[in-house]
Amino acid sequence: MRKTAWAALTAMIWLAAAAPAPAQDAAGSAPSAPISREQTIQADAEIRKRLKAIYDEIDTLSQVTVWVREGVVVLSGRVANEAAAERAIRLAQRIEGAVEVEDEIARTLSVEENLNPLLERTEDAIDTVSRAWPLYLIALVALIVMAFAGHLIASAGRFWRWVAPNPFIARLIAQSIRIASVLGGILLALSILDAMALFGAAAGGAGLVGLAVGFAVKDTIENYIASVMLSLRQPFRANDHVVINQYEGVVVRLTSRATILMTLEGNHLRIPNADVFKGVILNYTTNPQRRLSFSLGVDANDDPIDAYTVGLEALQSLDFILNDPHASAYIEEVGDSNIVLCFTGWVDQRVTDFLKARSAAISAVKSVLEEKGFSLPEPIYRVKVEGIPGIASVERPEKSAPSPARPAREPRAPSHPPNREHSADIDVSPDEVVLKQVAEDRARGAQEDLLSDKRPIE
Repeated sequence: MRKTAWAALTAMIWLAAAAPAPAQDAAGSAPSAPISREQTIQADAEIRKRLKAIYDEIDTLSQVTVWVREGVVVLSGRVANEAAAERAIRLAQRIEGAVEVEDEIARTLSVEENLNPLLERTEDAIDTVSRAWPLYLIALVALIVMAFAGHLIASAGRFWRWVAPNPFIARLIAQSIRIASVLGGILLALSILDAMALFGAAAGGAGLVGLAVGFAVKDTIENYIASVMLSLRQPFRANDHVVINQYEGVVVRLTSRATILMTLEGNHLRIPNADVFKGVILNYTTNPQRRLSFSLGVDANDDPIDAYTVGLEALQSLDFILNDPHASAYIEEVGDSNIVLCFTGWVDQRVTDFLKARSAAISAVKSVLEEKGFSLPEPIYRVKVEGIPGIASVERPEKSAPSPARPAREPRAPSHPPNREHSADIDVSPDEVVLKQVAEDRARGAQEDLLSDKRPIE
């Protein structure tokens, strides 16, 4: 009896282990919807009838046949392409009572069957346009009128030149009006066609494209804005002698992209306006009075006060040195074997060339100092040679040692006028070679110039 019970229990466990597991879908999970316990022939017929009626109403699915048994829908027949087959399957899956859909549809991929829908849609579009052409014509006329009106307003060049501070700003305003009129015409045309949604989509795409392009042309936009600011707040004018960052020259013109300089060597130099706007600008022309300075040395045994007094009198006696502001002199430093004196004087650059004047002033002061017994001593060194047979030691005064005593000079009065005969024939008139080249370049007028004498220099 006990053995029979154990045998029955073992058989039950084996049957339970061998029983089939619940059906799962392709993803390994249990079906989401339960299947009814029984499916009648009438229900299958209703599914087939309903699905076939739907397919008959769709041209691309009219040749699909339906067979249904126990809720399993089998689709066969033929369609033009894969998209039509997937559409038929989706419709069958939505029918109530369909347990499974089997795809046995043949894809013909026929050229005629695939092109016919496209041709039909094209014909429909042409028919729509042919019926709505008056509306399209009105929208086109509205766009043309708006754009033409904007062009007429922007073409009033004399008015915009009167309104704007310079031609560059006038052209910028005119171009902005043209663009705004075209955009306004497009908006009006789309509003007439009731297609503002299309404009919204296009505007969104244009915004993204504009952001990308903005990052790509950041330097160009920066240079363009700098051109606008320089044309409004001009830091210089044509023919001004300037130094922009490390570049020196005479201003030829200011364009919408760059500042053109004529270097002192006669070469054209183009500097991007962004660098000019952010750079350091030194203008020598704004103030016609310019100070020159130079240094000369006298012997360490000389009286520096006496020396720079004589030199200052010589400097002040030069015709091209201005009396106001007055010239000056001072002790710059005391060297190892000399005393360095610094002389400064002012010239008017409108009638005097700065470099010529400085050269003449150095020559005049140096000559007067030498005439009065002052001199710039040479450096003195001490050389000692030892340990070489046949060569005696030679000793010279050390660099720091004072120079040998010189004969006493004749007494002189500090107010005694210096001898300037050596500098009387020196030409210090302005050098106008570069200015003539700039004038010739500007006279050609081949390029725009945003500089205007009507606006102040800032």
